[in-house]
Amino acid sequence: MMIIDTIIAMCRKITELGIALLAVAVVLQIVFGTAVPFIGVDAIGNVTKIISGLGNNGLVGLIAAAVLYNVVNKK
Repeated sequence: MMIIDTIIAMCRKITELGIALLAVAVVLQIVFGTAVPFIGVDAIGNVTKIISGLGNNGLVGLIAAAVLYNVVNKK
């Protein structure tokens, strides 16, 4: 069980790192505009597409958003 707990803790840290990097990318894109050369992706556009996709799916999208929220905020 110790190995599984270690893997779960590592996955949580990787998820936290990904969320932090996404937040930095969004802030940099807001500050510098869409042409941020060292990011290389449209972070705001990607987040907008994900939210739009969840919104277009109605109740299923709402449930998926709730599940994702719980996964991210689960400690």
